[in-house]
Amino acid sequence: MTVTAAELKMNLGKYLVLAETEDIFISQNGKVSVKLVNNNQDRVEAMKSLFGCISDDITLEEAMEERAKI
Repeated sequence: MTVTAAELKMNLGKYLVLAETEDIFISQNGKVSVKLVNNNQDRVEAMKSLFGCISDDITLEEAMEERAKI
């Protein structure tokens, strides 16, 4: 989503909430100059990519033993 700097200034709270789920590009004088992103987005995507990698029937101890082998 792209918004002007003036629009961002008038509705900052709205765009802070939206930035939790999507990138907000801020334009000034017709050019995009800033990208507002969620600080935790990389962590969330990493966790989503790992979800389901370990079977449900493995114990913590077994998982730790497997990790120690690497």
